[in-house]
Amino acid sequence: MLDLRRLVLICEFARRGSIAATAESLGYSASAVSQQLVALEREAGTALIDRTARSAELTDAGRRLVLHAERILSMVEEAESDLSAHRGTPAGRVVVTAFPTAAVAFAPALARSLRRHTELTLRLRQSRSGRGMREVQSGEVDIALVDDWYGRARDSENLRVFPLLHDPLVLVVPRRHRLADTGVPFELAELRDEPWMATPDGEPSRLAVDRLLVDVGGTKPQPWEFEGLGTILSLVAKGLGIAAVPALALAAGVRGVAVRQFPGNPVGREVHAVARGSSVHRPSVSVTLRAIHVAARYIAADLEPLRLADRRPGPAADERDPGPVRPADR
Repeated sequence: MLDLRRLVLICEFARRGSIAATAESLGYSASAVSQQLVALEREAGTALIDRTARSAELTDAGRRLVLHAERILSMVEEAESDLSAHRGTPAGRVVVTAFPTAAVAFAPALARSLRRHTELTLRLRQSRSGRGMREVQSGEVDIALVDDWYGRARDSENLRVFPLLHDPLVLVVPRRHRLADTGVPFELAELRDEPWMATPDGEPSRLAVDRLLVDVGGTKPQPWEFEGLGTILSLVAKGLGIAAVPALALAAGVRGVAVRQFPGNPVGREVHAVARGSSVHRPSVSVTLRAIHVAARYIAADLEPLRLADRRPGPAADERDPGPVRPADR
C-alpha cells in the first residue's frame, strides 16, 4: 500500500523540481527525502523519478502518480474536515501566511477575534508576495492572505479565493511638503522630478508605481531603492523624498507623513484570503476565515479617512458622492 507521507513528498517534489528544494521546504535532509522517494518507488513497483548526476525529474509514471496523489490527499483532508466539523469546536493549530503589510495590518484584529477560542492556536507568519497560493496548495499553510495586482486570483479545482478589500496606491509626502496640504491640487506630471523612494525593480509595488507613472514619462533616474515599505515610509517621514505605497502599508500608523490620493483612478491591488476547498469546512479554518473577513472590515474602515482626506469642500455631506463600495462590504 502507498504511504500517505511519501505521497506528500512526491507531490512536493513535483512542485519544487528538485530533491534539495523539497527537503528545504519540508524541513528534512536531502538524503532523507531521497530515501523516502526510493521507498515509494518500491511500493509503486516502478521508477517514479529519473535521476542523473546533476538533476532529477519525474518519469511518466511519476507524473501519473502525482495526479492520483493530489486527489487522494485532498480526499483525506476532506475526511478530516468532515470529522472535525461534527466535533463543532474549533481546535488545533491554524497556520496563516501573509505578505508583510497584510501580516502587520491583520494581526491585531485576528488576535482579538480568535482569543475566545481557547482550544485554537493561530500561527501567523510572513511570506514574500506571490508565494501564498503555492504554500496553500502544497499544504504548508491553511490560509494565505495574498495581493493581486492584475486580477488573476481565481478559484481553481483545489483552491477557494475570498475577496477582502481593495488597496490603492497613495502618495506619501513629508509633513512639511507643499502637497501635505490637501487643499493644494496636483497632477502626476508635476511629481516627475521629485526625489522618489521606491522598492527595488521587480517588486510588485515597484511595478505598480512604474505603471502609475508611465503616462507622465516615469520618474527621473535615481538610486533611491530600498527593501521594505516600512523603510521607505520612515525615509519619507525624515523629509528625504516622496513615495507611492499601498494604503495598507499605513494601517499600523506612521508619524511625520501626509497622505494624498492620486488623481483619477490610481493603480491598486486586491487583497484575498485563499484556502483549500477541502479544508474550508473544518471549524478551525472556518472560524479563522470569518475572523479574517471581520478584520478586513476594520482595516477598510481605518483606511477610509485616507480616501476622505483628499476631498475638498463641495456639496453638503448628504449630497456628496459616497465613493466606491468596499469589496469587504460586498
